[in-house]
Amino acid sequence: MDADVIVVGAGLAGLVAAHELTSRGRRVALVDQENAANLGGQAFWSFGGLFLVDSPEQRRLGVKDSFDLAWNDWQGSAGFDRADDEDSWAVRWARAYVEWAAGEKRSWLAGHGITFLPTVGWAERGDLRAGGHGNSVPRFHIAWGTGTGVVEPFVRYAKQAVRDGLLTLHHRHRVDHLVVEGGTARGVRGTVLAPDGSPRGVASSREAAGEFELTAQAVIVTSGGIGADHDIVRRHWPERLGTPPARMVTGVPAYVDGRMLDISAEAGARLVNRDRMWHYTEGVRNWDPIWPGHGIRILPGPSSMWFDALGRRLPEPYLPGYDTLGTLRHLRTAEGLAGHDHSWFVLTQKIVEKEFALSGSEQNPDITAKDRAGFLRERVLGKGAPAPVDAFLRNGADFVTAPDLEQLVEKMNRLTDKPLLDAGALRRQIEARDLQMANPYAKDAQVQGIRNARRYIGDRLGRVATPHRLLDPAAGPLIGVKLHILTRKTLGGIQTDLNSRALGADGTPVEGLYAAGEVAGFGGGGVHGYNALEGTFLGGCLFSGRAAGRAAARQTG
Repeated sequence: MDADVIVVGAGLAGLVAAHELTSRGRRVALVDQENAANLGGQAFWSFGGLFLVDSPEQRRLGVKDSFDLAWNDWQGSAGFDRADDEDSWAVRWARAYVEWAAGEKRSWLAGHGITFLPTVGWAERGDLRAGGHGNSVPRFHIAWGTGTGVVEPFVRYAKQAVRDGLLTLHHRHRVDHLVVEGGTARGVRGTVLAPDGSPRGVASSREAAGEFELTAQAVIVTSGGIGADHDIVRRHWPERLGTPPARMVTGVPAYVDGRMLDISAEAGARLVNRDRMWHYTEGVRNWDPIWPGHGIRILPGPSSMWFDALGRRLPEPYLPGYDTLGTLRHLRTAEGLAGHDHSWFVLTQKIVEKEFALSGSEQNPDITAKDRAGFLRERVLGKGAPAPVDAFLRNGADFVTAPDLEQLVEKMNRLTDKPLLDAGALRRQIEARDLQMANPYAKDAQVQGIRNARRYIGDRLGRVATPHRLLDPAAGPLIGVKLHILTRKTLGGIQTDLNSRALGADGTPVEGLYAAGEVAGFGGGGVHGYNALEGTFLGGCLFSGRAAGRAAARQTG
């Protein structure tokens, strides 16, 4: 045997699994198609949000949370409707994950040196139903260091395990086959790719330089999802979300190609819930791209007005920061929109300064560098938009500004193949909304949401602008942002039991084969069901990677 266990994929789930194994004295071969610069995978690029329940950070901000409330939110969001089949293990994974988030998760993270910003974000505010989709309270805990900081301790453990002789890193090794003999996973075969010194995240060469085979007592697949391959995304695009877009921007590096899903199926693993996926509707083209089609997600506060490609205001609950997939479904199924792949935010300078944040470690240099003084100076005490947001205002191809609405609409129409927006129609909708701002109460659902958000101190201090009229010149200039669909996460994948063992078509484990992270739907083949509550992707890699590593260690003990 070349190792006790082979881990396929050097992202967060793979690193966590490797750490669990090497800390128990197991010899691990970690195989990845990218070079050493990409250790940590796409988690390195993330904002670093983690879902926690009833945390000290929540309690300090006056947020009353509980397992019961969080589990109710999770079930309402997931909408599990295949409980006897494809969701049979996903439901069990979901409950176990929420129990972990309400219990050991925070102390476990602290044991690895991961700490959080004092503020807690309120992501996915939902569909406005108590039993429906969404977070009833803020639960989005941002790690100091962003995703880079979450990955860092596990990268450090890996490098130490290499020095200790317990871990061998096989970079530029692409797995093409899982070797299964007599119903038991025994290793991997694949292609050695030619050396490529590209920087982290940059698309690398696929030139073949040889072949390889490795053997072990067990194999853990942690190879990620399909987000960088738009053809695969369209192939599995569900009818419930309407027609797939002709054009999208990409929220993950090019190596997130989904190859190991079908390779695992060929080896006997069962793939479930492939029609479930998570893509954002607030994507903008990165003015300084790293990977092909690089898009950035705007993390919006609740105050921007949202219009479809034809200039019609989106109905509730399709409001900024509320219901990601509901909004996506509306934009792909509403009358007249099938041929249009974009929508619009219209906002003011006052809103962009307080409410716009950008997802990604590289878009949040103060938090990524754990610069607490810089965070306070830039985000709380500073004037104007944060520097990364200001860079998009100045350089982004999807941003336009103007002193009045007519000039703004003229510039917005220049960003499409033909003019689709009518300034008069937008003015009527904006003025109707502006009339709702005179009182601390209103009938407009978005205005109600703004007032509700400002009752939470975390939003009032750092996330939600003081309510004002969009057409108030004192709040200007006006800003228009062309929004694209941004590919991101695979919510289905390899079905696994609670020990991360890959299950076959008959529901029994494929001996010696495990799966964790996004390739396993973050556990069970679809722990999120149809909707994510946010902060659950990194956490899913941590939780399922830990389970896989511990189970494989027991098997090889």
